[in-house]
Amino acid sequence: MSLKRKAAEAAPEAKKVKPNASITSFFGAPKPKPGAPASATSTAAANFNKEEWVAKLTDEQKDLLKLEIDTLHESWLPHLKDVLVSPQFLELKRFLKKELASGKTVYPPMKDVYSWSRHTPLNTVKAVILGQDPYHGPNQAHGLCFSVRAPTPAPPSLKNIYTAIKKDYPEFQAPPKNGGLLTPWADRGVLLINTCLTVRRGEANSHSGKGWEQLTQKVIDTVAKVRTGGVVFLAWGKPAEGRVKGVNSDKHCILKSVHPSPLSASRGWFDCHHFKKTNDWLIQRYGKGSEIDWNLNVDPEDAGV
Repeated sequence: MSLKRKAAEAAPEAKKVKPNASITSFFGAPKPKPGAPASATSTAAANFNKEEWVAKLTDEQKDLLKLEIDTLHESWLPHLKDVLVSPQFLELKRFLKKELASGKTVYPPMKDVYSWSRHTPLNTVKAVILGQDPYHGPNQAHGLCFSVRAPTPAPPSLKNIYTAIKKDYPEFQAPPKNGGLLTPWADRGVLLINTCLTVRRGEANSHSGKGWEQLTQKVIDTVAKVRTGGVVFLAWGKPAEGRVKGVNSDKHCILKSVHPSPLSASRGWFDCHHFKKTNDWLIQRYGKGSEIDWNLNVDPEDAGV
């Protein structure tokens, strides 16, 4: 039995906290109430034409933003486009270009920097898990926070995440062979995003403070604004808590805990129960069928690898 089904059966017949969307509408773009004007954000997205936007870029901008143009999912682009052409972000892209030209190894591979956007388009987001810096070792980072591809074994923080899920759901199954691939979560609506999207090999936080933070904060703010029915934000550690301080807690569910790192996990992580709390909230808000199946024991081909 999937954890999703178990959650639905275990959840109380919730006194539904002011339900404001059906499970069907949860997976579509927010619709304005009858007679109400569409929000500026949704109007901007509806009117966005990627080809026209690209055509207006300067030659240097087209060169610097080739990765964003080619690999950032189009559900996110209308909301992030203004940040992409900001002086700070363009300077970040110049910095990255120099890093790569000088022979530095940067993780994740460029094709994976925006994999979070492709696995979890904006209109599918149910929950957001916030990471900090990508893994800086070989064959680890691939654009989803906490996740690693086979044959890399699950890092310590991720193992602690598994332990916490197992407390909430004893039937939980981690990936086989000590794996750490989290693409099934991303494909089920869990946005797995780091605050900083790249790092130099072997040098933690080497790309922090360069401009990624501006973009990823915009991602968080966009989810909070556009997913009007409400989503769950899981903020683990003080930096992640800072990222969600502007999120409306009346509309969204914000779950805070210490980071699952071995350095802090003993201070309450293992009893945070965030995975069951996430599903309980989703079921109360949207009804049975909206919860997340946290199991990860799936075939890699089915996991989008």
